[in-house]
Amino acid sequence: MTALPLVIRPEHPDDGPAIERLHARAFGPGRFARTAYRLREGTQPLPDLCLTALVGTYLVGSVRIGPAEAEGGRLLVLGPLTVDPSFSDRGIGSALMRASLEAARAAGHGLVVLVGDAPYYARFGFAPVPPGRLVLPGPVDPRRFLWLELTEGAGAALSGLVRPARK
Repeated sequence: MTALPLVIRPEHPDDGPAIERLHARAFGPGRFARTAYRLREGTQPLPDLCLTALVGTYLVGSVRIGPAEAEGGRLLVLGPLTVDPSFSDRGIGSALMRASLEAARAAGHGLVVLVGDAPYYARFGFAPVPPGRLVLPGPVDPRRFLWLELTEGAGAALSGLVRPARK
């Protein structure tokens, strides 16, 4: 891993175009059809939980967290976590994850879900959602539907369809 002069900071409103270019480079045009994107339709990410990573003035990474709900209450949806492909394998994604989860805990949130690579996200405490507990609004490999209780027992009260929370 190469040491970089990495700065993790809150996402600024004017970061939007650079983040969208980053998403396009990392995920391509098919990203909009994915179930994870359907969870974010019609909602805005929570500004106090969205972070960016910069090397100098170059935006090299981003993580966004938005609101969702299911039967029994609210939860968070993490994603996308994006790192510029030319800066991969340098710990940027891990730094963004740790900082965003710390911010969510500090803000008093109880549960975070995401769709992603279980071995990667396990290092942050994520595990597969128990079968039949929560359902996504589209197809997803159940091994990739993960959750993390930021507060012990936070997942116990939630069940059913996970949908975007609209304030």
